[in-house]
Amino acid sequence: MDQWQTLIGIDYVSLAGIAVGLSMDAFAVSLTDGAVSKKVTWRYAGKIALAFGLFQGFMPFLGWLVGTVGAGLISSLDHWIALILLGYLGVQMLRESRNHKESGGPLRDGIAWKALLVSAVATSIDALATGILLPSAVGASTIPAMILSVSLIALVTFLLCFPGVYIGKRFGALLSSKAEVLGGIVLIGIGLKIFVEHTFF
Repeated sequence: MDQWQTLIGIDYVSLAGIAVGLSMDAFAVSLTDGAVSKKVTWRYAGKIALAFGLFQGFMPFLGWLVGTVGAGLISSLDHWIALILLGYLGVQMLRESRNHKESGGPLRDGIAWKALLVSAVATSIDALATGILLPSAVGASTIPAMILSVSLIALVTFLLCFPGVYIGKRFGALLSSKAEVLGGIVLIGIGLKIFVEHTFF
């Protein structure tokens, strides 16, 4: 069978469910990024959505390349990495909220690429293991099928995170100075959620 014909055999319903599931943490962080930003533009939202989308697509592909040989190593480390990175970002946000409160300064004007990349890696690190299971879960048994699958995951993440930034800004404006505090708590909470899920379930 031609490799491209295997695209027909992909279980797109299951793939869509996996894509939405994987993107939920990124969506939550995009809400936070919008909430703590002084101003949201389409470029700003696009930058965040693109970073999350690229990493949510890349990590499963990387996991697939690593294969089952690295499955044990990935499973033993991914939740720790997510906890440390998101915990670090959350603590930093809580510190910023305290500094802004003392100085009377505004919310941040944007997000540094370094912080954005850390967020993108942290929210997608658990997708590494998904890449190992993806071929059997959705029928992506060839390279073209796998590329299409991870591309759709990236697209779904982008489409959720882009409006997520605007939604976060809308509700963040209502919360005013509390947005950064809640944002920091959300990041730490997501890190703990990933850690608990991978440790006990």
